[in-house]
Amino acid sequence: MARFRNNKKKGFVKPVGKKQPGVDHVTGEKIPHSIVFSRGKLPGSLKQLQMDLRKLMLPYTAVNLKEKRRNNLKDFLNIAGPLGVTHFLMLSKTETAPYLKVARTPQGPTLTFKIHEYSLAVDVAQSQLRPRCPQDLFKNSPLIVLSGFGSGEQHLKLTTVMFQNIFPAIDVNTVKLSSCQRIVLLNYNKDTKLIDFRHYSIRLQPVGVSKRVRKFVQNHQVPDLKNLQDVSDFITKAGYGSESEVDDEAATVTLASDLGRINKASSKSAVKLQEIGPRMTLQLIKIEEGLCSGGVIFNAYGNEAEKKKEVKEEEDKINEEDADEDAEED
Repeated sequence: MARFRNNKKKGFVKPVGKKQPGVDHVTGEKIPHSIVFSRGKLPGSLKQLQMDLRKLMLPYTAVNLKEKRRNNLKDFLNIAGPLGVTHFLMLSKTETAPYLKVARTPQGPTLTFKIHEYSLAVDVAQSQLRPRCPQDLFKNSPLIVLSGFGSGEQHLKLTTVMFQNIFPAIDVNTVKLSSCQRIVLLNYNKDTKLIDFRHYSIRLQPVGVSKRVRKFVQNHQVPDLKNLQDVSDFITKAGYGSESEVDDEAATVTLASDLGRINKASSKSAVKLQEIGPRMTLQLIKIEEGLCSGGVIFNAYGNEAEKKKEVKEEEDKINEEDADEDAEED
């Protein structure tokens, strides 16, 4: 039996452009991804520090990464390419101190830091009267702020570039204020040559609004007015309306857009930082050209040894000159 031909024309369907994975659709730049893992066996406190670092690197990290004892650096490097991983953060422990290595994949460089002191996120929260950790706090990457790294030394420049590229870049013209909820601060002390590593949450409060009114707007709860004669007493009564909080002009900003119910555009809001951890005190020990290998660009101990050697040579030279002068006098 003959088959009838369907002459009905098919409509043209415009192909939908797929978003390129791992690329910011606003800036068009590649989004850095990281893996936090250990090299060797870690004690319990350092294992928790590893989990805190994974949480800090959210959302572009493998927070539930499962490691095995037989895994080596090559195993992680093999999965880095397909998964778009750009940075490794490696924790290790020796008999003297714990260490943190930050490396760019696949060809380096690698920065090695000695961890002098550290505090876990749970320790920071327990030390606060009202710890703050909203559910959507880790929905976006943190901002990065570097202080004290502008001396012009090569190893500090490399450290600056490494930490700037480990988090996604932002466009100040298109960034949403609601996505800026965390900040990572690294402060370099040129005297001690130590780096203070801190992790804060960002909170905005309108200037000139009392604490009672602000809580009323935020919580949507009817206040208890049974002991008051009038609604105005809720605001004007001493102890209620006198709480202005944060009158420091340096800690206030003018918002470009609305943020929440009480922070409105073109109004002044106070910026408050609350530490959420982890906290570390780091010392840059070594910089290698490759991924945990290659030529050594910077070595803190090597430089100090060279300086001591130079000082000793100068002292020996001075002593020889003094001995020659004494011989001539004799």
